[in-house]
Amino acid sequence: MFSGIIADVGRIIEANDRDGGLRLAIATSALDLSDVQLGDSIAVNGVCLTAVQIEGKSFSVDVSRETLNCTVGLDATNAPVNLEKALRLADRLGGHLVSGHVDGVGEVVAFTDLGESWKLVVRAPQALAKFIAVKGSITINGVSLTVNQVSGSEFSVNLIPHTLQMTNLKNLRAGSRINLEVDLIARYVERMMQGTQ
Repeated sequence: MFSGIIADVGRIIEANDRDGGLRLAIATSALDLSDVQLGDSIAVNGVCLTAVQIEGKSFSVDVSRETLNCTVGLDATNAPVNLEKALRLADRLGGHLVSGHVDGVGEVVAFTDLGESWKLVVRAPQALAKFIAVKGSITINGVSLTVNQVSGSEFSVNLIPHTLQMTNLKNLRAGSRINLEVDLIARYVERMMQGTQ
């Protein structure tokens, strides 16, 4: 589990083919890898991946073809990626409960400077729209955010300067594709409601 609070923006420094999937080497400057062991989970752009190699200030993960088919931003060398280590039971939960299991890929409709913040408008896949609610939580490229408006399959969030500074969301433009994870609790409530019908 993760919180959606990004610890660093790293860079994919290698992407090597592994039987249709990829082995990524990711460099980080601010993510403390001193307590990361082989097999630990690290969220990369919101995708929960397993550390298979650790060398100094970089680590490697294997990404399956299935994961590559369901996400964006994990297959380009030199791409900036949001990084977060898995939560420990004693950690603060500053964002919301995030599983690192991307539900779908959304598209940026607009990204507007409002002065004190930026308004990001996103079109979600239609199947995810029912899980997105005003003042609910959403994860975009691994970043925990609060939904401000919803209209059909489009929703908006506001990004403060700190969020832009600490994440790769500052690179978004209209047409950018992004990883989305809907609120974990909303998914379980929907499943329970199906059982009562």
